[in-house]
Amino acid sequence: MPSRSHPVTRLYLIRYALRMAAKSVEIEVAGRVVTITNPDKVYFPETGYTKLDLVHYYQAVADGALRGVMRRPMVLKRFVNGITEKPFFQKRAPANLPPGIETALVHFPSGRSADLVVCDDAADLLWVINLGCVDLNPWPVRSDDLDHPDELRVDLDPTPEATFADVKAVARVVGDVLEELGYRAFPKTSGSRGIHINLRIEPKWDFGQVRRCALALGREVERRVPALATTRWWKEERHGVFLDYNQNARDRTVASAYSVRPTPDARVSCPIEWDELPDVELADFTIKNVPERFATRGDPAAGIDDHAYSLQPLLDLVAKHESEGEGDAAWPPHYPKAEGEPDRVQPSKRKKPAKS
Repeated sequence: MPSRSHPVTRLYLIRYALRMAAKSVEIEVAGRVVTITNPDKVYFPETGYTKLDLVHYYQAVADGALRGVMRRPMVLKRFVNGITEKPFFQKRAPANLPPGIETALVHFPSGRSADLVVCDDAADLLWVINLGCVDLNPWPVRSDDLDHPDELRVDLDPTPEATFADVKAVARVVGDVLEELGYRAFPKTSGSRGIHINLRIEPKWDFGQVRRCALALGREVERRVPALATTRWWKEERHGVFLDYNQNARDRTVASAYSVRPTPDARVSCPIEWDELPDVELADFTIKNVPERFATRGDPAAGIDDHAYSLQPLLDLVAKHESEGEGDAAWPPHYPKAEGEPDRVQPSKRKKPAKS
């Protein structure tokens, strides 16, 4: 076999290096160089958007995207061959992390633990996108306190018969309830079918307490618009728009602000102002137009970190509901049985009492 100094070998190595260079680009950001591999790989076949298009999008909205993931452990949802193939979820940080990428050791409901990737600058963000992540899925905690969420998340998930107009109507009621309780919350489109509403809270309460407050909030909304809203966990009991309180349980994540979603037109989970809500449509925000909106209008969620609220008003609502006989609701199937939780069996499969 020829040595590396042999003319034929050197020519081969030069050609190989040139081919590899064509398959990657380097982007200098946040004082570091991030290598983007396979930049021309098409991630969105219907629109032709490539991995590099996705990287340039996140670079353009980095300040807003980082607001949603800053110092938060992140589950890596990797679409390595584009959105037409199912992603795989990587909780454990990849081996051989490049310099500058930090991790946080989180504990799951199963009792297991893992080091998750944490982003704290735009270079980290682009490195994550290069792994094939289309949307960003952070935990609602910061890396310096992994057991006390600093964000309560309201996830409005429409049932098949519900319209987006129904989702917007329920979102308005959520906003009204929170405002009456003294909170300023921040809405955004989910980029899929619903709306998310985020509220910064003091990191003083554990996941169970935050989840319980989300349930109480959902029940108050359900009380006000029973024909539109539901907190029923079992799908066979749902109607209208489901307020998914369990998104606040440990190890549950939702797409964060400015995440691109795996839709054919590359829609974005975009923060909006409350007064925009009546006229918003999901298709309004895509990888194509959100960077211009961000540059010209700024970020509607820019003030989300200005104030962290006490959960006490919502805890008072929990106490009120419990005094009226409304206790806990069902947890997801793989979570340990919680004290006070009702039977974790869907209604149609529950045993009927024997006839006397």
